[in-house]
Amino acid sequence: MSCLQQPSRVSRRGFTIVELLVVITIIGLMIGLLLPAVQAVREAARRMQCQNNLHQIGIAMHNYHAAFRKLPPGGIEVRPETPRGKQIAWSAMVLPFLEQSAVYSKINFNYAFDHPVNREVAATPIETYLCPSTSRPEVLNRGKGATDYGGIYGERILTTNYPPRGVLIHDQAIRFRDVTDGLTRTLMISEDANFRDGQWINAWNLFDQAFPINRAPSFENDIRSMHPQGANGLFADGSVVFMNESMELELLASICTRNGNEKIPDLDR
Repeated sequence: MSCLQQPSRVSRRGFTIVELLVVITIIGLMIGLLLPAVQAVREAARRMQCQNNLHQIGIAMHNYHAAFRKLPPGGIEVRPETPRGKQIAWSAMVLPFLEQSAVYSKINFNYAFDHPVNREVAATPIETYLCPSTSRPEVLNRGKGATDYGGIYGERILTTNYPPRGVLIHDQAIRFRDVTDGLTRTLMISEDANFRDGQWINAWNLFDQAFPINRAPSFENDIRSMHPQGANGLFADGSVVFMNESMELELLASICTRNGNEKIPDLDR
């Protein structure tokens, strides 16, 4: 008589609810620790791309100066100084030096930036003029190609800025030799992210600095960015500097003038 062997029981122990909750909690904590680091790396890459944009604009400005022995005016017939003026910006004039000759050739400089004849070309997005950190639903700003960069018209922190003492001013072309404060100590262009009139063809992308960096009210164009703790700026020598928003106002005012004869310390580059 044979004996039948009883089948052995297989242990099928699984996770308990408590263990599962512990694992989920640990994973959540790890994600919470990693996410800020990932975001910081992404922002660092975006800030570097923004700096590269300004570097390319700086090369374009220097090549323009080499070709014409002067910089472009900040704007032509800017309103309201010139009622019904053309108000075409410096950023439209340097397009051939940004490898955008095709766009430049379509601009009719005999008409205003917002004239119907310039409507189509004004709606052309120019990637170099867009900071990747700026959040926007589209690359157009009220139907025109947006820009996150503005020309420095001077400063209103310590003075009335009359006459204007920036590098890019209305209806006047500045030469590098006119920048008596020194090219390395004079801001020429900076971030002015997501401003209402930030359009590359519109000469209202000029401003005289009046507030601390990243502190201007929304209706004022000023140095502002979507980068944490500061904004990028292009100096007249072509160098790009990340300017901390805690910069002293006297120093900020000084770098926004071309001929203030202030004693300015070397900036970190």
